[in-house]
Amino acid sequence: MAQGAAGSRAAAARRRGNPLALAVLAQLGDKPMHPYEIARVLKDGRKDESVRLNYGSLYSVITALARDGFIEPAGTEQDGNRPQRTVYRLTDAGRDEVDDWMRSLLGVPVKEFPQFLAALSLMQVLAPDDAAALLRTRLVALRVAVRRLEDDVERRVEAVPAPFTAETEYELALLLAELRYTEALVRRLGDGTLRGLDDWRARPSDGATTSS
Repeated sequence: MAQGAAGSRAAAARRRGNPLALAVLAQLGDKPMHPYEIARVLKDGRKDESVRLNYGSLYSVITALARDGFIEPAGTEQDGNRPQRTVYRLTDAGRDEVDDWMRSLLGVPVKEFPQFLAALSLMQVLAPDDAAALLRTRLVALRVAVRRLEDDVERRVEAVPAPFTAETEYELALLLAELRYTEALVRRLGDGTLRGLDDWRARPSDGATTSS
């Protein structure tokens, strides 16, 4: 019994680590759909910009959700000579899962591990001047991304009700914060005010070459 409960908790943790499963459940909350239509609706709503979407993963997620009782077949559809497609609908357990999962995601902060955070924690393997040059290159890309998202937010605000632009506004806020921090870090590297910079300069970088 204990092993079964542990297995159920592990399966739930794996499922809740995949936002695509939540996106599928949320879309099926609107109406029954077949997998291809779910993918189309996600793309049309630009949810694929915040949830990683590919057809292989989508079908795996749908299989797992059906196995766990959160969705179930509701019939089949056929378009012309194309193969029949299974239409899925949300179960009562699925509705409860969406509600509980969304409350957890919105209400409980979770430690995440962005790649840039990892790079900052390990950048001492490079020489400070190399790190500064790379950060300046990053700044160019960040400024381009910020301008693109600012234009995107402006267009979407005019065409889409406010709650449905929240993910784009949040992405822009994160980019602006990263831009401001990176600008300040480059400035401190350049003017020598970064704490510990002298020790960093004295430390041989992992990429340094030595003569025999």
